[in-house]
Amino acid sequence: MNPIRVLVVEDEPIAREAHLAYVARLSGFTAAGSASSGQEALRELIQAQERGEAVDLVLLDMNLPDLHGLDVARRMRSAGFLTDIIAITAVRELNVVRGAIATGVVQYLIKPFTYATFAEKLENYRAFRATLGSDAPSAGGSSPAPVDQSAVDQAFATLRTPVDLPLPKGISAATLAAVRELVTGAPAPLSASELAELAQLSRVTARRYLEHLVSAGVLKSSPRYGTPGRPENEYRGS
Repeated sequence: MNPIRVLVVEDEPIAREAHLAYVARLSGFTAAGSASSGQEALRELIQAQERGEAVDLVLLDMNLPDLHGLDVARRMRSAGFLTDIIAITAVRELNVVRGAIATGVVQYLIKPFTYATFAEKLENYRAFRATLGSDAPSAGGSSPAPVDQSAVDQAFATLRTPVDLPLPKGISAATLAAVRELVTGAPAPLSASELAELAQLSRVTARRYLEHLVSAGVLKSSPRYGTPGRPENEYRGS
């Protein structure tokens, strides 16, 4: 599967470099470029398309020096760009959130945020694309295969961030994000014992976090066969 090409649109140089560095750290993503203004972002999208290197995702700051992020999103749609957008902003006004949703924004990140939160949003976005088969053509041609109601429901469920949802007693949002990052970034599925060692948690605590992520649809579990002693489950990204 080709990496997801990301355009970072942010007018603050330090934040822009940080977001580019975050993208570089994530497996399955690559930076397609950056822009410091709305007009520059639109030019980057056009030029990338002309080179045959279309952008898959725009990390779009809402407060740019020339255009509001919502205006950039609207111009993208008017120009025929169906590129997905994750809005990145310090703005918390409800009307901006509603406007972002109306222009097809798939995720919303509120500044300031940690790398763990950033990774969570983008990993959920990658799962969303995979569930809808964004990179998988149908057997008869280049168009994506059709999906049913269940597949669509599952795809949109992946956009939910477990750390943003109400958590059961004893579950820490920070630890939950760290556990998810460890499991989804591991080269092979992890057992509760292996995660406990990596995250310096007790085995019981590690299993509690893993099962919560399974129930949220973020991880999958399956029995691990061929190991001595009591059978155990192993966990991987969904």
